Amino acid sequence: MQTTWRLIITPSARGAWNMAVDEAILEAIGKELVPPTLRLYSWQPPCLSLGYAQPIADVHLPALLSNGWDLVRRPTGGRAILHTDELTYAVIGPLHEPRLQGSVLESYQRLSQALLKALSLLQIPAQAKPLSSPSASAPSGPPALSTSITDHPNPVCFENPSNYEILAKGKKIIGSAQARRKDGVLQHGSFPLYGDLTRILQVLAFPDEKSRQEAKARLLQHATTAEEVLGEPLGWQAAANAFIQAFEQTLDLRFVKADLSGFEIARAEELCHEKYSSLSWNHRI
Repeated sequence: MQTTWRLIITPSARGAWNMAVDEAILEAIGKELVPPTLRLYSWQPPCLSLGYAQPIADVHLPALLSNGWDLVRRPTGGRAILHTDELTYAVIGPLHEPRLQGSVLESYQRLSQALLKALSLLQIPAQAKPLSSPSASAPSGPPALSTSITDHPNPVCFENPSNYEILAKGKKIIGSAQARRKDGVLQHGSFPLYGDLTRILQVLAFPDEKSRQEAKARLLQHATTAEEVLGEPLGWQAAANAFIQAFEQTLDLRFVKADLSGFEIARAEELCHEKYSSLSWNHRI
């Protein structure tokens, strides 16, 4: 049965604001102030985001500072992502929403069908492959707070094997993570459009340069961008249009475009200042 969801497209913003908005929407969902939401957004300046439980020791902070890039810790699990030259999506809804019901993996697989359709509309052949090896990541994280689809000892999200990850030409092209709370479900993910994926390694800590170069080779072997697959640049708006169309078609949705509510803006400002901009949260002091 077709359901109406809200579509929010927000301007490029700093990492702390982006994470604060996602959490503010989740709280508004829990208070039944807003309908289920698809949010599409981007980041300015580039931002390194860490998974909820990832150690700050993974980050080479002087290099991050010299590059002028932001740092933020996500409310979801997984490993580090450098957010730049990408489309980021967030799906946020109540636990009783049929498309989000069930386990993390069940809801992720439903949403993955929309992600795969979006890639198909963009002429990117992709598939979601199950992993049966013992090293494949399983959903894990602090109970009722953060559950990741991409937990793994490696510091880089796009280098990690994960169950039903979305692959194009055998390489990971969308990295996603999910948090389930009493307020509802938040799943957000990164779709790299173009650029050098190995830039992230400039700001991660390695024991020596040899280890960094080995990580670079692994990352290029395991991850890709839309431009690399298509052979030409893909713009943010074209990617966003495909995501909107794919979610509507695959999940039987009708989107109503809207702005953030007054509650969400006020709450996001609080969360941005008190949580996502603070050392106590980002460094887990």
